[in-house]
Amino acid sequence: MIYLGIDTSNYTTSVAAYDSESKRVIQYKKLLPVKKGEKGLRQSDAVFHHTRQFPALIKELTENVDGDFSAVGVSVKPRMIDGSYMPCFTVGSTNAVSISSVMRIPMYEFSHQQGHIMAALYSAGKTELINEPFIAFHVSGGTTEALYVKPDENDIISCEIIAASSDLKAGQAIDRVGVMMGLDFPCGMMLDKLAAKSDKEYKIRITLKDGDCSLSGLENKCRAMYENGESNEDIAKFCIDYISAALEKMTHYLIEKYGNLPLVFSGGVMSNSIISKRFTEKFGAYFATSEFSSDNAAGTAILASVKGERNEHNFDRKSD
Repeated sequence: MIYLGIDTSNYTTSVAAYDSESKRVIQYKKLLPVKKGEKGLRQSDAVFHHTRQFPALIKELTENVDGDFSAVGVSVKPRMIDGSYMPCFTVGSTNAVSISSVMRIPMYEFSHQQGHIMAALYSAGKTELINEPFIAFHVSGGTTEALYVKPDENDIISCEIIAASSDLKAGQAIDRVGVMMGLDFPCGMMLDKLAAKSDKEYKIRITLKDGDCSLSGLENKCRAMYENGESNEDIAKFCIDYISAALEKMTHYLIEKYGNLPLVFSGGVMSNSIISKRFTEKFGAYFATSEFSSDNAAGTAILASVKGERNEHNFDRKSD
């Protein structure tokens, strides 16, 4: 059984195939083009670029998949809650409807956030966690949230926000600091490489309010360092250390409140080598590899396989 996944986020056009027997993922993705010096895209531009990029990616995927798709899973909104909406996801959903109709296969709708979490679980070899509660951090350009995740019969997993950044998101901070230093958007990978070259160790005090952090001061502090002539390597290291300190403070808070539940970190920012090493050593947390941390369609393909196999099992049980 091979399942198609589609995700059209504000950063990347993604398609993936998941073979439920071999547990193998094939995925193709392409960043949306952002002009030099800019910090992101307008939604209208994102929709345009997804529309242009999707056909070539789905063609490449299908040419490298041996067999027909059994179902398609697609990200239709940022979060699986009422009112959650971004126009860029309509490109994926409309293509999924067309594919489902032409191929006469089921289509399953998920959120971008659910896809990120499922991709992280797959990459970490912990997909069985969908059957128990755990805490997941989703840290990206548009989101810095801690989630209480629990099993759900219809949606596979449900996510409740239990802590977040009250202002600037971690990925936004990284991209703004990176663009300030002349890096190409998105800046996470290059900032990671720069930070690794610094030997500075910054001790940063973070204050939480009901578990929520604030990252708005980070950009100003980094700008002041830049204007004072400090090296890009040290500025990058300070930026990463600041975000790491905020996430660590939130983690301690949530462990005290919810108990020692499994910790899963997902989202593009969590591909950072410094943060993943610290949290794996300190908390035994689970991280995805970089290809499954950044925006991808693998998670929706895997979610579709779980949904499809559950539906088949329920149908067989009713038939009996």
